[in-house]
Amino acid sequence: GGYRYIPGWWKPVAEQLIATYHLTNDSSILDVGCGKGYLLYELNILLPGLTLLGMDISEYGISQSKEEIRDRLIGYKAQDIYPFENNQFDLVLSIGCLHNLKLGEIEQALREIQRVGRDAYLLVESYKNDKEQFNLQCWALTAETLIDTESWLWLFKTCCYSGDYEFIYFRD
Repeated sequence: GGYRYIPGWWKPVAEQLIATYHLTNDSSILDVGCGKGYLLYELNILLPGLTLLGMDISEYGISQSKEEIRDRLIGYKAQDIYPFENNQFDLVLSIGCLHNLKLGEIEQALREIQRVGRDAYLLVESYKNDKEQFNLQCWALTAETLIDTESWLWLFKTCCYSGDYEFIYFRD
């Protein structure tokens, strides 16, 4: 669901976010590491009044996004200080982005996600054993940081991150 737009691919995720975080047309979302913004596009279809902003380091990704939301995507590094007010967004999400940062950069990103959002949701890649670590290393060729679940939990606590999170594991 990231290289090309597949209609409806992100719809179940968008619906779950709307239900879980009680999002309405009056809500605001920041997607850190949005890529081509396909999830934001699906959210926009379901809640056209939603205030959406996506940020990603890839100028190419932004240029290849759906035209309907391209003006709501900005080129920005996840690890930089965000140009937003405290609690400016109802929800800040980041799906499969943080592993591309160095450890210190992840700490900064977590602090910024916590600061600018009233609520947050992260999906991060992790592992619980040697096989899952190997599989993750084979999959995440550009990753800067691959850490186990216990280390993620420690990092969340250290950075005072209190939002929601899920782990994805690369099993056989």
